[in-house]
Amino acid sequence: MTTQDQTREIHMQVMWNRLISVVEEQAMTLLRTAFSTSVREAGDLSAGVFDPQGRMLAQAVTGTPGHVNTMAEAVLHFITEIGRDNMFPGDTYVTNDPWKGTGHLHDITMVSPSFKGDVLVGFFACTAHVVDVGGRGFGADAKSVYEEGIQLPIMKFAERGTVNVTLVALLRANVREPDQVVGDFYSLAACNDVGHKRLIAMMEEIGLSTLDDLADFIFARTRKATLDRIAALPRGSWTNRMVTDGYDQPVTLVATVETCDDTVNVDFGGTDGVSRWGINVPIIYTKAYACYALKCVVAPDIPNNWASLAPFTISSPENILNAPRPAPVALRHVFGHMVPDLVLGALAQALPGRILAEGAAALWNIHMSVRPVQGGMGRRAEILMFNSGGMGARPAQDGLAATAFPSGVMTMPIEATEQTGPVVIWRKELRPDSGGDGEYRGGLGQIIEIEPAIGHEFDFSAMFDRTRIAPRGRDGGQDGAKGAAMLDDGTALNPKGWQHVPAGRRLVLHLPGGGGFGDPAKRDGQARAADVAKGYVTK
Repeated sequence: MTTQDQTREIHMQVMWNRLISVVEEQAMTLLRTAFSTSVREAGDLSAGVFDPQGRMLAQAVTGTPGHVNTMAEAVLHFITEIGRDNMFPGDTYVTNDPWKGTGHLHDITMVSPSFKGDVLVGFFACTAHVVDVGGRGFGADAKSVYEEGIQLPIMKFAERGTVNVTLVALLRANVREPDQVVGDFYSLAACNDVGHKRLIAMMEEIGLSTLDDLADFIFARTRKATLDRIAALPRGSWTNRMVTDGYDQPVTLVATVETCDDTVNVDFGGTDGVSRWGINVPIIYTKAYACYALKCVVAPDIPNNWASLAPFTISSPENILNAPRPAPVALRHVFGHMVPDLVLGALAQALPGRILAEGAAALWNIHMSVRPVQGGMGRRAEILMFNSGGMGARPAQDGLAATAFPSGVMTMPIEATEQTGPVVIWRKELRPDSGGDGEYRGGLGQIIEIEPAIGHEFDFSAMFDRTRIAPRGRDGGQDGAKGAAMLDDGTALNPKGWQHVPAGRRLVLHLPGGGGFGDPAKRDGQARAADVAKGYVTK
């Protein structure tokens, strides 16, 4: 390599790092301005920059795989439906279409073209979960997507800097928390606007007229690195089967991973059919988490962009992981979050001793509709709270406790949750004995206790899994503990559907723990003693 080539290489790498700093500031804008606690406190969002063809150049570190990887595909839908001739400086486009966005109506995706003068140099996109979209609320009870809330086709939120006030009025008329929801729309728009301003400032400082050369540099290196990793994999086909709680009956999920010279494909044939409940998953969300699982094993240290995602392909007949419109999909995260464990189970056959055990996987989200008791004084509120069970044990380390794998969202502080409505959280602690035994112990779940404030009661949407069928251990490790939902008087509650917590009673949640890894007889004695001393294990 000549000195000139080395200089160019360094120059391009510096610009790539600058581009990443642009999307990080873009994401921080959303975190700092969001109205929803799930965005502001848990980081349930994504942000990224794209080239004029809609190929993702870089993503912010903050964000879930379900948002990031669906956003990577969604931008192409925006470009197709808006049309290049109908794009202008100051535009912002929006949708919550589950099949062209992130898989359900509660996530809002916004895309903004970035112009340098009259030249389109790229796009910025971001996604966030809003507290309400109307309809039946955040639950699985709808029989079609039409009952689940207001649907926004790909359309303009703003044109040439002027907000679509008709759209804002429609939103306000269709949701229970209009100030929060509309506030989040403006936060999303501001997120993209900050990204655009920082990008143009960077380009002017460096003297770039387009991002074409930088895009070629990024894509060439990440694609080569990813293909090198795929080339090192064994060749073959491996199938894994997982049975989950389901809604009213167990659901079987099946994944077959096949490696080829320059691709890895995951096929979901054999998976149970489309459900009549809102637990179905559009293929865009299934693909997002399947690709995430593959990248965790094949290329965890390679930047996530269009070129590093392209070699991973997905196929599936129509089923619960490839649900067609207008199937109900509000709780698509429950089975979507099972997809990585499903795919990793197949990879464990190809790469024995290298894949972590199963964990709680699906978030134990709670959507609470709080109200005063009849005839009482108080206020109503819609509260969304994210909670995580234990992560499966890893081949050389214990599983992480109360950690949201695979979604990666952060724990929501109880103080932030209590500020959003009249509830009191009495307990939020690690759950002893919930991690599966093994040479490496599974991560612990949590115990959470929630009471409506004095003079209030609440209904909550139960979206819990791993209550009937536990997360499985790996390579001789024992299963993690199953989860449970109950009242403080011992009354068992259904893990799915809307439940009631009357005034004076508390909701008690026991979140599942992760499976163990390896033969329990091989666990280090000091590690066992430390578990007992810390209260992780009492038996």
